[in-house]
Amino acid sequence: MRAFWTLVHRYAGLIIAGFLFVSGVTGAIISWDHELDDLLNPHLMEAKNAGTAQSSLALAQQIEARYPQVRVSFVPLHAEEGESLSFGIDARVDPATKKLFEPGFNQIFIDPVSGAELGKREWGAVWPITKETLVSFLYRLHYTLHIPEMWGIDRWGLWLMGAIAMIWTFDSFVGFSLTLPVRRRNAVRPSDDIADDRPVPVGKSWWQRWQPAWKVRWRGGSNKLNFDLHRAFSLWTWVLLFILAFTAFSLNLYNEIFYPVMKTVSQVTPSPFDTRAPADKHHPIEPRVAYADIVQRASSDAQQRKWVEPAGSIFYSQEFGIYGVSFFKAGDDHGAGGVGPAVLYYDGLDGRLLGKRQPWKGTAADIFVQAQFPLHSGRILGLPGRILISFMGIVVAMLSVTGVVIWWRKRVSRAATAQRRKLK
Repeated sequence: MRAFWTLVHRYAGLIIAGFLFVSGVTGAIISWDHELDDLLNPHLMEAKNAGTAQSSLALAQQIEARYPQVRVSFVPLHAEEGESLSFGIDARVDPATKKLFEPGFNQIFIDPVSGAELGKREWGAVWPITKETLVSFLYRLHYTLHIPEMWGIDRWGLWLMGAIAMIWTFDSFVGFSLTLPVRRRNAVRPSDDIADDRPVPVGKSWWQRWQPAWKVRWRGGSNKLNFDLHRAFSLWTWVLLFILAFTAFSLNLYNEIFYPVMKTVSQVTPSPFDTRAPADKHHPIEPRVAYADIVQRASSDAQQRKWVEPAGSIFYSQEFGIYGVSFFKAGDDHGAGGVGPAVLYYDGLDGRLLGKRQPWKGTAADIFVQAQFPLHSGRILGLPGRILISFMGIVVAMLSVTGVVIWWRKRVSRAATAQRRKLK
């Protein structure tokens, strides 16, 4: 049976190795996405005009007047001194073609004091890769591989990497089991104690036989070093590897598998996005309620709920016809433990309240669902967690390489053995 599971581990590892190498390297980098973006693009992130910031909603209206082919889909409501405001952009429908415009950008950066446009970019663009798009390129490469839309479906990359994560989750148990020592009958000898005639086991205990799997023979030659790095690092980091694998699956296949399964086994509070079917992307849902009205309603509703944080941002999903207003203090949009801020959701057609989301609130299943991204990104532990996840990205890449090297060397060895047998 061990031989069978060895084959399973070998070929499962070969299937996922290349994908995990890419995800590991990119994951190590994007743990610092905001810091890298700030470093690479100060011309977009920094606002040098001093004074009183203009209304973000007024700035959004100026953007739409300047670019009538777009809708501002995300409005940051806090203006921090010395920092620009980043507005999200969605394309409107071209009346001539009945298809969405292609404006060539989905983010625009504005000086909150002067209202001057500092720049714009396509977040997640595949090509060209510039310093403005590098971080977002790596971010999307991490979980979609930038696989393009086919047959009207743009989720192929999510599905593929979700399937890879499922194989990885399963294979993590297989790999762990293969490190365990083989069960065997210990040899015995007569007891030296004349008062006790029970046989005494000879040889090492089970734990003593497992200990070498946790160690690296740094001076044992390249073959032994490669094997030990693969086995020992897998053991020492196994819990973290499992968390990364499982959360990668849950995040990529949330709608397809994770959320439906969670609903059947536990009580999960659905969000408005879980209960609505998305509109065709070329037929977006036009809102009938203005941003300002939604912000006013949300602020009143939050006050009734005794939420102390102010409205920090508002977005509109034209695919679902839903507004979302997030509540957080300036610079704290990641929320406690990286789970994000509290949010109130409103219908874009009539402005009625659709639901809410509070960090670390709800049923046990709700909290488990919320914890998936904070666990995967390491933000659940703050800065130390991000450092740990960055390190784990390097470990994942290393395990992918060492696993392939182990397979290749054994393959070469088996081929050489078979050749020698033929010559005899």
